[in-house]
Amino acid sequence: MGLFELIAAVEAEEKTLTVFNPEAGVATALREHFADRNLTIDRAESNAGPRNYAVLSRDEEFLAAIDVSDVLGPTTGVAPDFTRETYETVLDELDETLFTSYDTERMVAASKEIEDRAWRGAAGELHAGFQTCARFASQADVYEHLADRGSLDVHVYATPDGHDELDDLGQVELHLSTETEISDSWFVAYDGGGVDAMKCALLAEERLPGSFYGFWTYDSETVDEVIGYLRTTYAPPEADGTAADGGPGGT
Repeated sequence: MGLFELIAAVEAEEKTLTVFNPEAGVATALREHFADRNLTIDRAESNAGPRNYAVLSRDEEFLAAIDVSDVLGPTTGVAPDFTRETYETVLDELDETLFTSYDTERMVAASKEIEDRAWRGAAGELHAGFQTCARFASQADVYEHLADRGSLDVHVYATPDGHDELDDLGQVELHLSTETEISDSWFVAYDGGGVDAMKCALLAEERLPGSFYGFWTYDSETVDEVIGYLRTTYAPPEADGTAADGGPGGT
């Protein structure tokens, strides 16, 4: 399953957050809070049960439930930071929810979080797609520094654009490809260095200039799928023209 197919698979798993007996403005505040997520916000009334109680579901399947104040804070519209501690039960189920309109600034911020996790882990593999060599050139020093950290292996993917003759990249392994999924996608994935709880990935497609549609995840199986695909598809060719794992080499 290619990078675009991975995004489509998560896109097909759209979820719904239904808030029961909401106070005035709560449903609107939730829609604003999750505005960049591929998440439907519904409201419902019931004769019994608490107010401002939200249920997360996919189709007819119950996933999680939470008090709205854990998302929006004690007063409508005052949202706490979006962290695992604030509403862990729902965040666990939203790990593979798509974001729909990230700009470059937000993509950089999300990427830095994964890079920081790899730095702290100091082991395993970090894979990052920069779309073009020119874009990677501005971050080359950062990734050389990461590649010198402990036993961390760093792999970078980019489309040749005239800047592919970069200076010595040290321990960074650069994979050049003309495939559309490399030129049109932005990704950062860390394999956790042997610790499942440290695994994380960000994968997005640039569907409009400067506007990205994709997902982030802490699900170990999804992270493994992303990294496994990159290893297999873009492995450097051996002397006989085959990839290191026996498959076809990258373009």
